[in-house]
Amino acid sequence: MSKKLIRFDWAIKRLLRNKANFVVLEGFLSELLFDNIKIKQILESESNQETDDDKFNRVDILSQNSKNELIIIEIQNSYEIDYFHRMVYGVSKSISDHHILGQKYAEVKKIISINIVYFDLGQGQDYIYKGKTDFIGLHQKDLLGLSAKQKATFLKEEVSNIFPEYYLLKVNQFNDIAKDTLDEWVYFLKNSEVKDNFKAKGLKEAGEVLDLMRLPKAEQYGYNRYMDSLSLKASEIFSLKTEAEFKVREDERQKINYDNAKIGILEGLSNELISKLTRLSVKEIIALRSQMKK
Repeated sequence: MSKKLIRFDWAIKRLLRNKANFVVLEGFLSELLFDNIKIKQILESESNQETDDDKFNRVDILSQNSKNELIIIEIQNSYEIDYFHRMVYGVSKSISDHHILGQKYAEVKKIISINIVYFDLGQGQDYIYKGKTDFIGLHQKDLLGLSAKQKATFLKEEVSNIFPEYYLLKVNQFNDIAKDTLDEWVYFLKNSEVKDNFKAKGLKEAGEVLDLMRLPKAEQYGYNRYMDSLSLKASEIFSLKTEAEFKVREDERQKINYDNAKIGILEGLSNELISKLTRLSVKEIIALRSQMKK
């Protein structure tokens, strides 16, 4: 058995900013980061403001955990070829926005960027990727580490712990077979369902908080409109893709017709016969003859 729930992206905008519901986000983050994550607060920023595009395109939330690290969760429904660049920009902006002028650089906050995408991004067979910064020696091939004094001062064990971390979840690439508790979360992100046997942190609470039927009627109406917007956007993308593919096929077919017409002209066939063989008009064949004489 499973229960159909509200999509995670809509819930982030409306429900999961409530402190009473932090347990859902904390469960997701704990499973993904393999740590016991506690959210200290939700930080608002310009990127949280809603625009028309936000309704079906981009959703994000900026939170601060108990370690004073900043965690960005961004959800992207529509294809963006430069999404990797936007990940970098989002992290850079968060660092600069939350560093007070005059503070020492040791106060720069650690950023964890979590990106949930519902389109195929880059090339790779996995559905969860992690990116971090390591410094490798060009000659010795050794990993640059922190000194004992730096470890004691910054309370970090590795250089990479200072730099931003990136997590990329390519949800649609998941095969719906949940082999562990993190997979259970990915299953939910893809299908908006929680099965009875799921044991991942936060999913039980998600099954209660994100139950559509528990929402007030006005919120249910807003959610249904959001889903309609997603369907409309998906239909638009499908239509544009279909038209583009059809145009490519037509262009290829037309090229073949012109190539065959050129052969017919070189073989001395009449315009009328070439027209029957290639489906080009006699006028087009006459113009082609003229071009070939130049």
